[in-house]
Amino acid sequence: MISKLEIGQYRHARLFYFLSILIPWVVWFVVAYISHTYPNEFVLWTSLGSLLGLLAPLFIALALILPQESLRKDLFGRFFNFQKVGQKYLVAVFLLMPFSILVAQLISLFFGYSVDQFQFRGGFTFSSGIFPVWFMLVAAPIVEELAWHSYGTDALVRKHSLLKSSLLFALFWGLWHLPLSFIKDYYHSNLVEEGVIYSINFFLSLFPFVLIMNWLYYKCNRNIIITIIFHISAGFFNEIFATEPMSKVIQTGLLIAFSIFLITNNKEYFLRTRKKWKYLENNNQYIQKS
Repeated sequence: MISKLEIGQYRHARLFYFLSILIPWVVWFVVAYISHTYPNEFVLWTSLGSLLGLLAPLFIALALILPQESLRKDLFGRFFNFQKVGQKYLVAVFLLMPFSILVAQLISLFFGYSVDQFQFRGGFTFSSGIFPVWFMLVAAPIVEELAWHSYGTDALVRKHSLLKSSLLFALFWGLWHLPLSFIKDYYHSNLVEEGVIYSINFFLSLFPFVLIMNWLYYKCNRNIIITIIFHISAGFFNEIFATEPMSKVIQTGLLIAFSIFLITNNKEYFLRTRKKWKYLENNNQYIQKS
């Protein structure tokens, strides 16, 4: 059963975000140094260090949630609250990201890029130490969303509008990823080697991605599983095809256009603050006050 809880109880945004960037940064910069200084040694320890940095925000979120019974009930309830999830949102969760990359690849053909990018890659564009890449493509989104949408997002929406909260989080998330661009052979470091435009594109792509994901999150009654599936689909379908890097730039443009469409057609939803929201106790759903 979902706890009848105001998101106003998620009060420690500053503490959560400070620790969630401090600990991963310290760990990942150490891992980055070792990966270049001793590239073929300490692979086990650098892999475990990378995993520790990934897990840190989840541990922090749990440390803030578990001591409070009301927060525990709210968290556990948000894994199974599919009753009020509309079918159109489920379609978006499963199909939006694969559709966007396929359309981006199709558009790229008009700029002279190869049709071969519609083929399955048959491998991966990065390594992840001792962990199989396919495992990290699934595990990383699960771990991240268990942190970001168990505590982090609600803590921001408690004080800001959904639009501002999403933009602030996207900025934080981009900075959070920064040390990964220094770890040898990791996805983000490979982006740097491909060219600055692709690193910039990754950073910019986070803004529409977060806006869309948070829109789905609140439209689906703050269901955490929804965000996990959406996040996994983004990483998986951007890796499974032999996609040209420029097609990912085009995809970012498409997602930005869709985000603008959402905001334009849902201004009240994105711009209202928590004080203008109310909680419907009869169906455990957040809606806006009229």
